[in-house]
Amino acid sequence: MNGIWDSKSDAIKEGDNLRDVSHLIEKTRKDKEGFIHYLFSKAKFSNPWYTIPEADFKLFENFIEGGSRAYPSDGSIPCDIVAKEARKVLKKIELCSQDPNHHYCQEAREVLKKGKFSSVRGTLKLYLGKYTTRDWRRKRFTDDIDFWMFHTNLLDSSLKACSFLKNKETGEWEKTVEWKKFETKENRREILFAANNLNQLLDFGAGSYLEGSSLKEIFDKKIKRGHDVDLSDIINVAMMNNGIDGIHKNEWLDTWSSFEQAANTRNTRTTSNLISICRYSLAIADHLEKVSEAIKKYKDLLLDKSKYPDEKIKSLCRISTHWEKFYDANGVDETRKMIRDFYDEQADEKPIHAQNLRMLANNILKLLNSKYEYLKVTFEIEH
Repeated sequence: MNGIWDSKSDAIKEGDNLRDVSHLIEKTRKDKEGFIHYLFSKAKFSNPWYTIPEADFKLFENFIEGGSRAYPSDGSIPCDIVAKEARKVLKKIELCSQDPNHHYCQEAREVLKKGKFSSVRGTLKLYLGKYTTRDWRRKRFTDDIDFWMFHTNLLDSSLKACSFLKNKETGEWEKTVEWKKFETKENRREILFAANNLNQLLDFGAGSYLEGSSLKEIFDKKIKRGHDVDLSDIINVAMMNNGIDGIHKNEWLDTWSSFEQAANTRNTRTTSNLISICRYSLAIADHLEKVSEAIKKYKDLLLDKSKYPDEKIKSLCRISTHWEKFYDANGVDETRKMIRDFYDEQADEKPIHAQNLRMLANNILKLLNSKYEYLKVTFEIEH
């Protein structure tokens, strides 16, 4: 818009222009200092298969059934399944590092110096490093494992040992994986890809280089590309991290420089992506608070056998293998209490996540507005 931001941006793939980033024209205003205030509405990610209900009880029901939110994804294999395969490869490397007689022992030790997850990028790095909620990790889908490893022979050897086969045409490693679909328990089979990102340093866009596998370097790529899946991943990391507390406190503080560097470019696409992060974050924050209130209102119904009979409690355990094991070990009554207590914790946790998202949006808006002050432009999101 006027060379400041793109009013249309890519949502799913390069060049699709499916995301509308138009401001509310009728609410644009100019203040007495001459600043133009561009106001945007909050926005939700498009999901043709799911509509968020308005009624509290339906929202509660959807939540306990595991479907209160869906996440944009870039594949069809659950991250839980992909993570198992990634762990197998990393375990091979770990075993190699422990065997002084192995011909790749020294290389394996070098790979593990910064921690075994330092050799993984992208979605699986966020999953394995537990940067996000369990809900995201359970509902996010992907088709590939992105490694970041300079010792390519070690990686190739480990992939081969884990039954991956190299496609001679693409250079990618492939493996057929199978799992049971959560909702229907039907058997699914897909091809999982694994690749070393060092083989594609010029990764996307106009010559943007991948520099490593840290959270900041992952965000650098996601902010610039800005597809729905990228912005959703950023938001779900921000939901759990605020730079004040948590296991990733210092890394999150370092990652903030990704937003600063992106804003400094004043690139129209990047500015559009930053505005979109704010719009989505604030809408999700509102949703999280509504879910929290619905849980508080109805969670005790789980203790009422007339409302939730034993068979229903057993079916609710399908969303977690840990719950299924707990049910088998402790019986339905203890499981009923455990689930109720879990949702009680969720009700307390979601407002904190909402607060983190509002903090993210406010900080990004403040950052953007500082970069466009010279043009007397201010970005705002509708309350």
